[in-house]
Amino acid sequence: MKKPYLLHMLTAVKNLSPFDVNMAYDAGWTACTPYTNVVLEEIRDLVQDAIFSRGPKGVKRTGVFVGGRDANLAMDMMQAARNAMVPPFEVSLFADPSGAFTTAAAMVACVERQLKKVGGNGFEGERVLMFGGTGPVGSTAGMLAAQAGADVVIVSHQSQAKADSMVALCNQRYGVKLSGADGSDDVSIAELVTQADVVFNAAKAGVQVLNAGHLQAAERLKVACDVNAVPPEGIEGVGVLDDAAPISASSSGAVGIGALTVGNVKYHTQHLLLQQMYEADRPQYLDFNQAFEVARSYVS
Repeated sequence: MKKPYLLHMLTAVKNLSPFDVNMAYDAGWTACTPYTNVVLEEIRDLVQDAIFSRGPKGVKRTGVFVGGRDANLAMDMMQAARNAMVPPFEVSLFADPSGAFTTAAAMVACVERQLKKVGGNGFEGERVLMFGGTGPVGSTAGMLAAQAGADVVIVSHQSQAKADSMVALCNQRYGVKLSGADGSDDVSIAELVTQADVVFNAAKAGVQVLNAGHLQAAERLKVACDVNAVPPEGIEGVGVLDDAAPISASSSGAVGIGALTVGNVKYHTQHLLLQQMYEADRPQYLDFNQAFEVARSYVS
C-alpha cells in the first residue's frame, strides 16, 4: 500500500488560513495537518519528527507549508526547516504567509506582461511606486520588481521613517536596492506620481491611495495595479475585473489591472506550487522567488 501524501502546515498565529488548507487539498494532498502558534525554536523538532517517521521513500510524499502573517518570520521558519533536514530525509518546503508571496508574484507578473506587450523590456529602467509597500505583499512585490530591473520606491502613508525602516530591512536582508518615500499627504503623493512609470497599490483594503487628480498629474504612467477589492477603489478608475483596461482619468493613456485579475493569477500560482511539491522527485524549496517564476510562466 502506497503511503498517503501528508502536508504539515505551520503557522505562528492562532489559526491556519482555511484558504491555504482548501488549496492544498485541491492540489492533491491526501491530508493537511495544522500546527498553530508555532515559534521559530520549535521548527527543528517538528520537521525532524515529520521526516524520520516515514523513511527515505516516504519523505517524497511529505511536505511542509509555512503560513502566518509575518513574511520575514516565515522565511526564518523556512530556513530553520531546511536546516533541520538530514539527507536522505528531506522534504519539500513552501512559504506563503497570508498569501503574500503568491499575491505579490501575481501582481508583478501581470504588470510585467503588460509592459512587454507595449514594446518595452518589462521592468528594466522603469520607476515604480509601491503604495502599501511597508506591508508583506507590498514589500515582497517591491523586491520582485527591483530584481526584475525596476527603480522601486516604497511609499508609506504614515511617514518617511516607516518607509525607510522597511527599505533598510529589505535591502540588508535580501540584497535588493529599494528607496523609501513619504506618502502621508496629498502634496507628497502628487510629487511622487509625476515621475512614476508604474504604480502598485497593496495598501489596506478600503483605502484610496490615488485619485483622479493624482492620475492627471502622472504624465509618465503606463500601468497601475490595484489589489484592493473593497470599495472605494484603491486607485480611482481601476476596477476589480480590469485587465489592461484604459484608466479614464489618466493623462498618459495608462491602463489598469484590478484585484480579481491579480487574484486569478495568484490562485493558479499557489495551486501550481502545491502541485510542484506533490509531484517532485526531489525536495522543492519554494518562496516568493519561485512563486514569481511560476506566475511569470502562467501569465505568458
